[in-house]
This record gives sequence, C-alpha cells and structure tokens, in this order.
Amino acid sequence: MHVRAYNIESMKNKHVFNTKMIATTGVLVAIEIVIQLIGNYVVIPGGFANLNFSLIIIALGAMMYGPLVGGFLGFVSGALTLAAPSTISYFFSVSPIGTILACLLKTTLAGVAAGFIVKLFKNKNNILGIILASIAVPVVNTGVFCVFCVLFFMSRLKEINPSSTAEALFLGLIGFNFIFEVLTTSIISPSLYKITEHVSIYNRESK
Repeated sequence: MHVRAYNIESMKNKHVFNTKMIATTGVLVAIEIVIQLIGNYVVIPGGFANLNFSLIIIALGAMMYGPLVGGFLGFVSGALTLAAPSTISYFFSVSPIGTILACLLKTTLAGVAAGFIVKLFKNKNNILGIILASIAVPVVNTGVFCVFCVLFFMSRLKEINPSSTAEALFLGLIGFNFIFEVLTTSIISPSLYKITEHVSIYNRESK
C-alpha cells in the first residue's frame, strides 16, 4: 500500500512538474521573442553582429529545466536571428546555408551546454554550476559563430581587414558584443534564477 501510494504521489508530482515546465517554457519563449526582435536592431558601433539579449533567457531556461529546454530556447533564438536585418544583408548574401546553420546551431548548442553544466554540478556545487552555465552560453554562442565565420564568411573578414582575418573577426564582427553578452548573461541570468527559485520555495511552503 505504501509503495502504491508513493508511486501515485510520484506520478502526480511528475505531472505537475511537466505542466509547470511547459507553461514556464512558453512564457520564456514569449519573452525571448520580444527581446530578440528588439536585439535584432541593436548593433554596437564598430561591429556587425547583433547583441543577443535572448542569451539571458536561454541561460535561465537551461538552469531551470536542463539541456532540452535550454536547447529549445536556443533554437528559437537562432530562428529569430535569421530575421535580423544585419544577418540578411551581411551574411545571408554570402552563404545562405552557412548563415542558417550558424544561427540555429550557435544558440542551440549554447543552451544545451548550459543545461548539461547545471546538471553536472547540481549535486556538487549548484551555485558554481549556475555561474559556469551562465558564462558558457555566450562563450559557446560566440565560439560556434567564430567557427562558421572562418568556414563560410572569410570573404567578409577580408573586406573588414585584408591583412588580418583574426583581427577582423574579433574586432570587426564580435567587437564589444561578446564582452557585453558575457557580463549581462552572467549577472542577470543567475539573479533571475535565484529569484524564481525563492518564489517557488515560498509558494510550496505557503500551501
């Protein structure tokens, strides 16, 4: 009887968790869409890549529900990035396939990586895992972007700086974007996560 009662309670908790996860993910997607559409039109002077504000949401989703949700939010962000004016004019015209793969993979892999980092450190040092995950999102995003730039967009790099493609990549395309994204994601995402965690604990205790 006790085993059966435990199984029923476990199934109820799992159902509630799945329902809450789906609902929360839907809210995060809605916020991500708004943030990403705004970010599509924000480019720091001196650079050609847009600021990706949705990295904050990707990191938050990965912290809350792991690599699957993190990857899904990353995929949505990548799909929205394809609609950015700078993406269409500056990258799509050079390599449509390279642009599509770069946009979809860089944020998707960033979300998946963050989710796995959180799971890896969950039972060891949760705070450290959250910090590393929040940093991993912009690092993986920018790293994958750099790889695709070298593979598909060398002509653009040479236009920026014919003598040094490395300088063109890090100063021309990335610029201050990477620094800004690391700072905002590593500060805001963990803060939002801790807030949602405290709210969730408070709601459970008040019932």
